[in-house]
Amino acid sequence: MGQITVEKNVAGIEGLCVITPAVHGDNRGYFMETYSQRDMEENGIDITFVQDNQSMSVKGVLRGLHFQKNFPQTKLVRVIKGSVFDVAVDLRTNSQTYGKWFGVELTEENKKQFLIPRGFAHGFLVLSDEAEFCYKCDDFYHPNDEGGLAWNDPEIGIVWPKLEGSYNGSASAEGYTVEGTPLNLSDKDQKWAGLKETFKF
Repeated sequence: MGQITVEKNVAGIEGLCVITPAVHGDNRGYFMETYSQRDMEENGIDITFVQDNQSMSVKGVLRGLHFQKNFPQTKLVRVIKGSVFDVAVDLRTNSQTYGKWFGVELTEENKKQFLIPRGFAHGFLVLSDEAEFCYKCDDFYHPNDEGGLAWNDPEIGIVWPKLEGSYNGSASAEGYTVEGTPLNLSDKDQKWAGLKETFKF
């Protein structure tokens, strides 16, 4: 019997899936299957994952929006501690939803997973004091292959929850806060350009 419920093509974006696992709990705690290739295949998802990654971030950290230029990856992401708002942006040029975004809150309580196919930019904002973030990839990490987009590009228009501040024409974190905590981005993530500047067709 399947241990997951899969919401496919969320927000009308082909390939994006929100996966909710069955959680078996009692007064001792809980048990769940965090990944089953059989369950995924039964839901029409046939992916071979080759690498697992984990990161920890503190409140106000925003990582993204990242994509791989020559070696794109499918990612299956989840949170094991805390809460993040996780976002994917469709960058597939032949897609009817090119440039469209979707976000979902992933928490240690809801235990949801977010499947992001190849051809998307990805990022997340930490909403809790700390968050531990895990994800599977279907290709290995390739150094110097990372590209990025401005997290606050008005062309994309992502609505980040609990974020306060005004767009100043760049990806700078200056002036932004998350419930009073200054927004925290890497130097690199504050230098990405917007969608139109990055992809000139």
